[in-house]
Amino acid sequence: MKNKDGKPTSYPDKGSRTVPMAIMFVVLCGFSFYLGGIFCSEKDRYVAKDITKAVETAKQTAAGPLKIKAVTFPECGIDYQDYTPCTDPRRWKKYSLHRLTFMERHCPPVFEKKECLVPPPDGYKLPIRWPKSRDESWYRNVPYDWINKQKSNQHWLKKEGEKFLFPGGGTMFPNGVSEYVDSMQALIPGMKDGTIRTAIDTGCGVASWGGDLLDRGILTISLAPRDNHEAQVQFALERGIPAILGIISTQRLPFPSNSFDMAHCSRCLIPWTEYGAIYLLEIQRILRPGGFWVLSGPPVNYENRWRGWNTTIEEQRSDYEKLQELLTSMCFKLYNKKDDIAVWQKLTDNSCYKKLDAPDIYPAKCDDGTEPDAAWYSPLRPCVVVPNPKYNKVALKSIAKWPQRLHSSPERVSDVRGGSDGAFKHDNSKWKTRVKHYKKLVPAIGTDKIRNVMDMNTVYGGFAAAMIDYPLWVMNVVSSYAANTLAVVYDRGLIGTYHDWCEALSTYPRTYDLLHVDGLFTGESHRCEMKHVLLEMDRILRPNGYAIIRESSYFMDAIATIAKGMKWSCRKEDTEYGVEKEKILICQKKLWYSSKQS
Repeated sequence: MKNKDGKPTSYPDKGSRTVPMAIMFVVLCGFSFYLGGIFCSEKDRYVAKDITKAVETAKQTAAGPLKIKAVTFPECGIDYQDYTPCTDPRRWKKYSLHRLTFMERHCPPVFEKKECLVPPPDGYKLPIRWPKSRDESWYRNVPYDWINKQKSNQHWLKKEGEKFLFPGGGTMFPNGVSEYVDSMQALIPGMKDGTIRTAIDTGCGVASWGGDLLDRGILTISLAPRDNHEAQVQFALERGIPAILGIISTQRLPFPSNSFDMAHCSRCLIPWTEYGAIYLLEIQRILRPGGFWVLSGPPVNYENRWRGWNTTIEEQRSDYEKLQELLTSMCFKLYNKKDDIAVWQKLTDNSCYKKLDAPDIYPAKCDDGTEPDAAWYSPLRPCVVVPNPKYNKVALKSIAKWPQRLHSSPERVSDVRGGSDGAFKHDNSKWKTRVKHYKKLVPAIGTDKIRNVMDMNTVYGGFAAAMIDYPLWVMNVVSSYAANTLAVVYDRGLIGTYHDWCEALSTYPRTYDLLHVDGLFTGESHRCEMKHVLLEMDRILRPNGYAIIRESSYFMDAIATIAKGMKWSCRKEDTEYGVEKEKILICQKKLWYSSKQS
């Protein structure tokens, strides 16, 4: 072989290249050892740096709690006295009229959030105490005459002097709500023996039905949409009756599946048979197997009522037959019927649900990918949620009667991560001890000064269960980002809702007497800005109402600083065990009036 210049290429023999190779090997080994030493020393140096940083961080954390600058929040305008941020009529024009979508939750973006204190109406007084409040409220606290004028012949409410009176009338119960409920009890014996405990009233009016059921041991969520003038939910809460803003439109209601023992509609004007019966399917989802759906008003008793409904007897007969057909296809049976009231029962027999597997049947069974409890901004699905066959004690006939079910470990607790009978019993015992301590810190608990209560981030409803003998009710809130424990809350005979505290709650201002928080800021501070959560608490808390904030000591001073800027008076207390890492902040909201009102 030749080079390019044509000279022959010379190759050294084996002996001549042994020495250079040996030298190169030694050099490479030495260089590798040198690099290895550098790498190891650098590695040690970086590890030491990380440890130092961690120690410094620990020292900073140990040095003291979170500190923020003092802040003062201005008053909102007087036209914000009934401000509901996520159901604000001022923003309705942005959304569709289809199926009343504009009345659903549409929260403002962060940059549009109000950082001001919602004022009470001109002439606001501290609410009348329970149980007197069920029958009367101060006119100036909810100063809206629309229902009084439009429904005067139905006796929903009437204005006398400085008060609204609630005589218990309604469209379908002109002789009073008590007589109406008596008629229902005659049709549903389970209303009298503790079988039925939780109920939902869709299109609730001023919640007289739910109010009457309280004396019968039945706890009802009264549901109605936000509107311009009627303020139905605001009247309900002013009276001391559980209620929440909501509408069955395009999104699921914020409740788990198989929860309510009874659902009710008294001429609530929901088009049950329209849009593929999708609203009826939502009732089917949230109703417990063996639960009852009660309907009074069109098309029930159409034979005698059709003349007053602006329709024909043929149309009403057709509507009733269609309704009956749809309910049968959803595995309901007509349980009882008399005069204006019809009662259907959701079947527990699996053989009916198996028929839904047949092709071309409507409504079909929901597929396995549809989570039955997903109910926070979850679209309505045109399908039947089939009860899970692995549960034997979720059906109404199997679950313990009230009040035994309150302390019975629910079957669905096993669905919760870390949930068990033991965990449930421990939680129950823990909250009995805690509530006993709270009573010492806030003596108003258990008196007529506290009626509407909210546990803002419950697990199993232990706080509410420990307060069951007091003259109050508790709305249990489960974070949409936390473990789904709301089904357990309902199984023990309590009520609640899903919610994300980065947004406003679906209620009016000044509707709760006591708010309870347990580690909410520790759990959610990475998502929700603390001041916005506290401002929302101020919006929904009644003047002179209390907040019990149980938190890590790290957050306490910052919370107290913001609370002072909201005109709250607060004091720091020890927990029942006196541990330093956790403290309790007891706050009371002051009654103040807008400087802009007359």
